[in-house]
Amino acid sequence: MRLVFAGTPAAAVPTLRRLAAEHDIAAVVTRPDAPLGRKRVLTPSPVAQTADELGLPIIRAARLDDTATAEIAALRPELGVIVAYGGLVREPLLSTPTAGWINLHFSLLPAWRGAAPVQRALIAGDDVLGASVFQLVPELDAGDVFATRVVDVPATATAGEALEALALDGAELTAEVVAAIAAGEARAVPQDGEPTFAAKLSLADGLLDFTEPLPSVYARFRGVTPEPGAHTTVDGQRVKILAAEPAVDAEPLAPGVLSGTRSGLLIGTASAPLAVTRVQPAGKGAMNAADWWRGLQGGERRAGS
Repeated sequence: MRLVFAGTPAAAVPTLRRLAAEHDIAAVVTRPDAPLGRKRVLTPSPVAQTADELGLPIIRAARLDDTATAEIAALRPELGVIVAYGGLVREPLLSTPTAGWINLHFSLLPAWRGAAPVQRALIAGDDVLGASVFQLVPELDAGDVFATRVVDVPATATAGEALEALALDGAELTAEVVAAIAAGEARAVPQDGEPTFAAKLSLADGLLDFTEPLPSVYARFRGVTPEPGAHTTVDGQRVKILAAEPAVDAEPLAPGVLSGTRSGLLIGTASAPLAVTRVQPAGKGAMNAADWWRGLQGGERRAGS
């Protein structure tokens, strides 16, 4: 098929590569280059970098406005495919491709419609993750579903690690749906069940509350890692928690109380402690949690203080 592909982050790259190997990609639509790093260097999106590598035409658009719509319409695509582009597709663009647009979404719809499905699912403690390919409609993530797939994700996976697995399985799922549409064999069914919604994460979502039980604390850590990042405060200074897991055979600690170990640091919760192995104090680089703990002055320390 003659496709237009819209996507921006690394999670969209496997689908772009798969479709480019099997179909005619008329253009790749992605967000404009963004400033990254401490030096704020303008950097192409992962999708833009991949499109350039594959020799595909690129349309950089902060939003899919009249200008972007005209550019896409001039290409006469048969189908639009969108994966985490970061903007809404509205009419008349929604109806511009002959077969409309399909969307790869990283949840088992109607669960977790919205911008951060994997992150919100992990924070909520969901033990099953998956991907859906659906027909794009004006209402948010509400279109009929062509296919879904449950994806095996380790119980310790962070949101970043889960997205990597979902992106690979999702690419295969999307390719299967596009092939079915091309053959005239695709069938979509209405979503069944009560929807839940996955709002975009803010920095505040990364704050760990150690007055909660360990399963809730660890679920939030997984859901906000690597972005926007798990964090707490110690002695009034913000500390990012980069690597952590439930402590094994550790004595309980009062919520928020820190205790050093040979390999890292324990932080008390309302139940068992969280074992932290890597941190990043404010204004410093990432380091081993045990080294950071040894560098502090003596006395009791409490996370959240």
